[in-house]
Amino acid sequence: MSLPIIGLLGGTFNPIHNGHLYLAETLLNGFKMQEIRFIPSAQPPLKAQPAVSAEHRAAMVKLAIQDNPKFKLDLRELQRSQKSYTIDSLIELRQELGNEISLCWIIGTDAFSQIEQWHRWQALLDYCHFMVITRHAENNHDLAINTPKNWIQNITLQKETLQKTTHGAIFHQEINAPVVSSTQLRAQLKQHQSVSDLTPKRVIDYITQHQLYQ
Repeated sequence: MSLPIIGLLGGTFNPIHNGHLYLAETLLNGFKMQEIRFIPSAQPPLKAQPAVSAEHRAAMVKLAIQDNPKFKLDLRELQRSQKSYTIDSLIELRQELGNEISLCWIIGTDAFSQIEQWHRWQALLDYCHFMVITRHAENNHDLAINTPKNWIQNITLQKETLQKTTHGAIFHQEINAPVVSSTQLRAQLKQHQSVSDLTPKRVIDYITQHQLYQ
């Protein structure tokens, strides 16, 4: 019997772009997930504070995902007065959702390579699986290189592990995603270049309306 899977996609979403959406659609369908929650961070501990407010970034996520009922906007990290720590979100989610759901934290290889800098990182696998994402074009396919030594035994090649257990596994997934980044998007907006192929029109209209990234 397979457990329901909920994907968790955290980030600054500064702003959200088509790469985020393609990734979420691919994983939602490929793993038959119950839903994917987009979790914008207000004060990311390992990044500079975004110039655009958390409220604006969340509003853009809401606009970008509104056509898919299985995409949810989760505002818990924006409602904290202190820095956003993933471990706090995972503890809350597990308490809310119970122990009969597989939680998969979706993360890129660059962010995963910094996992030992995360707050209480040793406890993260007590609450979720990690789904580590690379693009097909990238050469960094050896997940073990970026995995803490005492987590090596948690790496699995079996997709079924995510469907049969609630937490504790590290799974590597390659995605043939479009090459787009929030950094690229911001740069093109600043230079008044078209970004119609990088993010949904609703997001572009919101950015224009509020004169963001100028």
